[in-house]
Amino acid sequence: MNPDIIDVQPLDNYRLRLIFEGGEVRDFDVKPYLDFGIFVELRDVAYFKSVFIEFGSLEWPNGQGLSYDTLYVKSKPIDLEAAA
Repeated sequence: MNPDIIDVQPLDNYRLRLIFEGGEVRDFDVKPYLDFGIFVELRDVAYFKSVFIEFGSLEWPNGQGLSYDTLYVKSKPIDLEAAA
């Protein structure tokens, strides 16, 4: 089982910066999901930025959600010290 998300920051170009339990920072690209079902609504940038954490996973106000397992496995680790 993968760690819960403890913080989320919406970024440009439909990416999310995720901080997981233990402090690991990863970026997740939401673009591949934007053409499917209920995720089409996330194309609205203001709505995309309304993301929030619910029980360690991510959700949006109208019920779209991504599990922490999906987010962890399909995200890329970020080294904030190397990026600075």
